[in-house]
Amino acid sequence: MTGGASGIGAGCARALAGAGAMVVIADVQDPKGEALAGELAARYRRLDVTSEEEWLSLTDWIESEFGRLDILVNNAGIGLASPSITDMRLEDFRRQQAVNVEGVFLGIKHGLRLMRRARHGGSIINMSSVAGLKGAPGLAAYSATKGAVRLLTKSVALECAAAEDGVRVNSVHPGIIETPIWESIMAPSSPGTNTPPDLDGLSTMIVPLGVKGLPQDIANGVLWLASDESRYVTGSELVIDGGYTAR
Repeated sequence: MTGGASGIGAGCARALAGAGAMVVIADVQDPKGEALAGELAARYRRLDVTSEEEWLSLTDWIESEFGRLDILVNNAGIGLASPSITDMRLEDFRRQQAVNVEGVFLGIKHGLRLMRRARHGGSIINMSSVAGLKGAPGLAAYSATKGAVRLLTKSVALECAAAEDGVRVNSVHPGIIETPIWESIMAPSSPGTNTPPDLDGLSTMIVPLGVKGLPQDIANGVLWLASDESRYVTGSELVIDGGYTAR
């Protein structure tokens, strides 16, 4: 579980642990990750998802500790907004690509190798976004990363099906969910203040169900994709957005 120390990742870690999985929380937020691991009787490992060396170290450790990997949730991601694509710094564009796309690529590359060595199949779940399904002004670079995750998922799902390795690969597309990422992708309500974004007000305006989602709403979908109940689902996108993209 990458990015498992907070937000959607923490919600998914709780759901999977509650269902009996041995969860490994991987993140760069050490205090939060260690605290959550202690709460769930899980394990915590520091991981920079942009580092192939750290991915190799993590998967080697998982293999030595548990012998196999059954479920991989590539959840780590960042969101950097810009009023216009012409105002975005190249280093910010590249950083977002590195975490949101390259991090998922490295997770798939090394997680899939481990799954195949164990020969028990598995489920890879990649966290995309509704921003990977439709455009979002001010979030062009973020949308580009999430759209890339969507099609990377489908392509790898077809590779796995052709290889008959028993590994399913799907993407999840959250809408407006109460997580810390909104503090970086939405401007403060008043310039010069640290007022958090009004997700309730935003949801009332643009979400058909009229309310924001919670990490548990996404975790429920991830739990289903991780389970045998979704054994016939691969290369799919699970949209959990209160109806936002239906319009």
